Amino acid sequence: MSFKNCKNGAMILCRDDLQMEEIKIWNLVIEWGISKNPGLASNPNSWSNENFLSLKTTLQNILPHIRYFQMSNDDINNNVQPYQQILEKDLWDDITKKLMSADRQVSSKILPPRVILAPLLPIRNTEPVINGVHAAEIASWVDKKADTYSVTDNPYEFKLLLRGTRDGFTKDSFWRLCDKQTHLVVVMKVKGTDEILGGYNPIGWDKPIGYRFRKNCNASFIFSLKNGAIQNSILRKPEDAIGCDKNYGPIFGIGDLSMKDNFDQRIDCWNSQYSYEKRIRSDNGYSSFSVEEYEIYQISKKP
Repeated sequence: MSFKNCKNGAMILCRDDLQMEEIKIWNLVIEWGISKNPGLASNPNSWSNENFLSLKTTLQNILPHIRYFQMSNDDINNNVQPYQQILEKDLWDDITKKLMSADRQVSSKILPPRVILAPLLPIRNTEPVINGVHAAEIASWVDKKADTYSVTDNPYEFKLLLRGTRDGFTKDSFWRLCDKQTHLVVVMKVKGTDEILGGYNPIGWDKPIGYRFRKNCNASFIFSLKNGAIQNSILRKPEDAIGCDKNYGPIFGIGDLSMKDNFDQRIDCWNSQYSYEKRIRSDNGYSSFSVEEYEIYQISKKP
């Protein structure tokens, strides 16, 4: 990494490996700038033009190194917009253009996203979510077979790309390991139940720069697998299949099966019925849950 053209406190913001989301960096920069101007009130709504100018002067060497175009729309609206007066007019105009359309061309330099590595996780003695019988059943659905493959004649290899207890239950680990990968099988063990839920996405997820978007794919499906007290597997097919949102992990449909962030600790998984023919959980209406483990496999035909 290079510190060329960095000055004083701006030096650290040239680093790519700060292990912190950009909006958190922005908030810390603003907090530090205000602390250097004791006369500033904490609420910028009450500031005069001179107050904004004072903060802008304090942060003049730091602001060019903030990666504004790597923030979410909500982060810009909620955290950056109140301080727009400390930014150059051309930069703010470009930021608002990107808010309206992620594909808009801008003249401002777009700095790359910072690298956020997955944290080291404690080793847990967990079994894989699915066994050979489950894999054979999923393979049968992929090939639209009326009869289920046996374990010995399953024509697909299941290559593990991501395991929650190894790589993290976060949107960041998902996008780092699975962005633009195809032929993906997602499986998860619901916490406190025998449920194994999941889905198949042959066309993959593409991390959006701006707003969430959906991809149509009539070959995708979601499912619940026979396991323990769950006596029968359930297969559901789509109408509007795949959701891509940089603030989430895998999304099937609009919210038919979706995972957000740290969903082993928080109830941040959802199942409902919007884009797929029926639900895959037995309870009625919208349901949320957390998981003990989840895995993403890439499948391919055996040679």
